[in-house]
Amino acid sequence: MLSPSAYRSLQAPLQDVLLLAARVFPGAVFWQSGRTKVDGWQLNDTALFLFQEEYQLPLIDPAAAAALATLGEHLLPVMLLMGLATRLGAAGLLIMTLVIQLLVYPSAWATHGTWAVPLLLLMLQGGGRLSLDHLFTRWRAPTPTPLCTAP
Repeated sequence: MLSPSAYRSLQAPLQDVLLLAARVFPGAVFWQSGRTKVDGWQLNDTALFLFQEEYQLPLIDPAAAAALATLGEHLLPVMLLMGLATRLGAAGLLIMTLVIQLLVYPSAWATHGTWAVPLLLLMLQGGGRLSLDHLFTRWRAPTPTPLCTAP
C-alpha cells in the first residue's frame, strides 16, 4: 500500500502517461484508417467506393465526404500525437466517431466507445505536460514580477 505522499508523488507522472496514451492510441486507429484511403497523395478508388456504396452518408456528396474524412484522419491524429490543439483534435475525432456510430455502423458501439472515452478525457484534461500545448502555455505565460525590489 502506498503512503499518501508516495501516491501524490506518482500521481502527476502517471497522469502524464495516461494522457499521452489517450492521445496516441485513438490517434493511431484513425491514422491507420486514413492511410488505407490514399495511394500517395490521391484518394484511392476503394475509399470512394466505400463512401458511395457502404457508408452512404446523408446530406453530403460521397466524394466530398471521403476527402474530408481522409483529411481528418491524417491531420487530427498528428495534432493529438504532438499535443497541439489537443482539445480541438480530440473534438474532431469524437465528431467523426459519432458520425460513424450513428450513421454508418450503429452496432459497433463497443468499439466506438473505446475510441470515445480517451477522446473525452482529452477534451476535459487537455494533452497534459507531455504536449506542445503545455509547452506553449508555459512559454506564453507572463513572468511574475516581484511585488517589491530589494535596494
